[in-house]
Amino acid sequence: MMHYLHNNGDMDFQWIKDLSALASTGNFSRAAELNHISQPAFSRRIKALEQWVGAPLVDRSKHPVKLTEAGGQILEAGQQAIDRLETERANVLEALSQPDRYVVKFAAQHSISWRFFPDWLQAFEGAYGAVMSRLRADNLPNCIDDLKKGDVDFVISYENDMQKPVDADHDLTSLTIGDDCLIPVCKPQANGRPMFDIDEQSILPIPFLRFGADAPIGWHVEPLLERRHLKSRLKTVYENSMAGALRIRARDGMGVSWLPMTLVQPDIDSGLLIAAGSDEWRVNVDIRIHRLNANRNTLIRKIWSFLALREGVPLA
Repeated sequence: MMHYLHNNGDMDFQWIKDLSALASTGNFSRAAELNHISQPAFSRRIKALEQWVGAPLVDRSKHPVKLTEAGGQILEAGQQAIDRLETERANVLEALSQPDRYVVKFAAQHSISWRFFPDWLQAFEGAYGAVMSRLRADNLPNCIDDLKKGDVDFVISYENDMQKPVDADHDLTSLTIGDDCLIPVCKPQANGRPMFDIDEQSILPIPFLRFGADAPIGWHVEPLLERRHLKSRLKTVYENSMAGALRIRARDGMGVSWLPMTLVQPDIDSGLLIAAGSDEWRVNVDIRIHRLNANRNTLIRKIWSFLALREGVPLA
């Protein structure tokens, strides 16, 4: 199991697994039993994680115990980190065992890497054949920089007609591989209505959970807000470049956020989130894959030719 040593105040990934067990059981003793340690030792590890974060992660006043808002955020981020590291470790070991095989390197915006990319890659490999690959999730400008430096082979991003296309840079070429839409969501009330309804005519400000300036996904929403004169009613209460962090805040009832349907559909289906307005507030986006024209790698060019033939019939 991968972990950081914590005698220097670093974080041990086992603590995230402890927090996950506690979240699923709601009971310290049961979670400790699942992790094969004593209850006092388990409690000390949860305390150590809280000290490392600098905030309470568990509401011990409730029975069964519940994670705090910070606890949910840390659990989700920690699980993503563990999954990424374990995936990369498997990729490294496989590459070492087969040094003659090329590892295809993808980079994608955080929101795409969360749900769309795994499904798309599975569909792609089902049609093309298995390839060794790895994924780097980052903000779009960093992904494009990595592409131009040759650190990755493909970048996957959102685009729509209101923004300058990535392949306006003549060093790059692009194909459409899917579509999505950005939908305003918030927590539902007990009566099933949205906590913040942007269709309601009201003078009250609407708390806005927005993407940071370094996250181009948020740029797709701005023209809609200006065109429909909503910007004056929105009051930013939280900002983050990662859709997952905004999703947690929306589920906790902190405000409205425009998030990818592929990301929030499970929350809508389970009743954790609800559309905060009519379909007129949705922003349709294409999901496009980009490559550097100068990349002469034989496998990359074969993959591109295959995708070009399939562009009219997206894989996922």
